[in-house]
Amino acid sequence: MVTKSPTELAPLRQEIAAVAARMIAEDGADYRTAKRKAAQQILGNRRLHGDFLPNNSQIVEEVRLYNALFFADTQPARLAHLRRLAVEIMSEMGGFNPYLTGAVCNGTAGDHADIHLQLFVDSAKDVEIYLLNKNVQFEVSESENSNRPAKHARNGGSEPLEILSFIYKREGVHLALYETDALRGSIRPGGTAADSGEYRDRVDLAAARLLITDQNQP
Repeated sequence: MVTKSPTELAPLRQEIAAVAARMIAEDGADYRTAKRKAAQQILGNRRLHGDFLPNNSQIVEEVRLYNALFFADTQPARLAHLRRLAVEIMSEMGGFNPYLTGAVCNGTAGDHADIHLQLFVDSAKDVEIYLLNKNVQFEVSESENSNRPAKHARNGGSEPLEILSFIYKREGVHLALYETDALRGSIRPGGTAADSGEYRDRVDLAAARLLITDQNQP
């Protein structure tokens, strides 16, 4: 196992985060894969301690910097487009307590980004029936996504998270379905329209609209 002193870990994590950010911005890699490949690229196949790896918040900031350096002419417009579509979908699905999350929420969405929403519902079937009645063709999958609210996974965490995926106006949309009870206590500070700060894990419809307004301001 590779060992480093605490003073050496910070720059190493920064380097891994920067390489992972490039993979996310350029290739659309997911955070877990990008983090693992970046660490392997820098340190080889040696077994690593968890302290070597940057957290997702650190990678988000590196993606921001990368977008500002290399995609300043295109990324803001792409982000605004996805946010407008997200608001359209959330407005249509307001009865399912939609929250925007992922890259479209935190402002790092680029060419490869999809729209990720969290819905809090009494029954997953209600969402499926709603989409079928709207003639939306969707795929069902399961995920152990680390973005799920802590301690609020379905059935106490024993059941995988159900994801419904479809195409809306040529963009990918993924709905993560949670039980209604998971909404209570699961939304972190910054998750409602009254909260401030650019980085937010998830936002409701009112706050998603504000993201568009704030982005349009000079």
